[in-house]
Parts: sequence; C-alpha cells; structure tokens
Amino acid sequence: MQCDLCGSQQEDILRAIIEGTELNVCSKCARYGEVIGKAERVQEPVPRAQKKHGQKKEKEITLVIVPDFAKRIKKKREDLGIKQKDFAKRIAEKESLVHNIETGNFEPSIDLAAKIERFLKIKLIEEYEEEHAAKRPRESGEGLTIGDLIKVKDKKQD
Repeated sequence: MQCDLCGSQQEDILRAIIEGTELNVCSKCARYGEVIGKAERVQEPVPRAQKKHGQKKEKEITLVIVPDFAKRIKKKREDLGIKQKDFAKRIAEKESLVHNIETGNFEPSIDLAAKIERFLKIKLIEEYEEEHAAKRPRESGEGLTIGDLIKVKDKKQD
C-alpha cells in the first residue's frame, strides 16, 4: 500500500489521525499523529484505461471560426445585395461591428458567428477534433503528496 503522506510503498501501513484526519501512513510518518491501528489491505481497482491493451485516447471537440470568415461574410452579403447598415440592423448588431468583422479586424464569437450563419445561410463554424492520451492514474513518485507539503512547511520553520 501507499503512504498518504510521503507516497512511499510499504507493506506495513498504519491508520493514524494526523491533524484531525484519518490517514494510511508508513511507520515514519505515523510520528506526526496518533496511531489508531493497522490499515486494512484493500485491493485497488484497476482503472479501465489499464485493462485494455494499448493506450486509450480521449477526443476533444472544439468549435472554431473558419479562417476566411471575413471574405465569406462580405461576399454573401454583397451577393444578396444588402448594405452593411441594413445587414447590421437585421442581425441586431452595430454597423461598426459588421465593418470590423468584414475587414478581418474583429473575429466574431461563436454565438455571433452562429447568428450570421443562420441569416446568410453560410458556414462559419467548424468542429475541430483533437485526440489526447487518456490521463493515467498517479503512480508512485509522481506529483505532490501531503508529505511534500509538510516537508516544505517544516523547512520554512527552520
């Protein structure tokens, strides 16, 4: 089993109350609190990602505005024969905002782009899909443990 304070793997883990919290600790870390008994050995479940062979990947889908949004908007508006001022009124936005979008000086939010898409019946929003390796469970020796924080605190008090 693993010590909740220092993270070391030990066979003889004890239950102790340290600073009001019941923890599984090794014999070295037990000195920081009151030992209340021996910790029960619990078989830790194997995470699903480790059960399958190979590494599981998670997909993340993000909505992005197409790079040539300004050209698409201006071209479609002109094809429909609508002036910037009228277009701005119809989508309930300021004319200056429409001008800045069409010149590429301002990228619309996803919500605004969706409103423009619906009105002009063009595609401005695309789904961008990224695959990430699934997060693996914490292994011994990785990251911070409560013990690391206690050691930092002890060093500051010296």
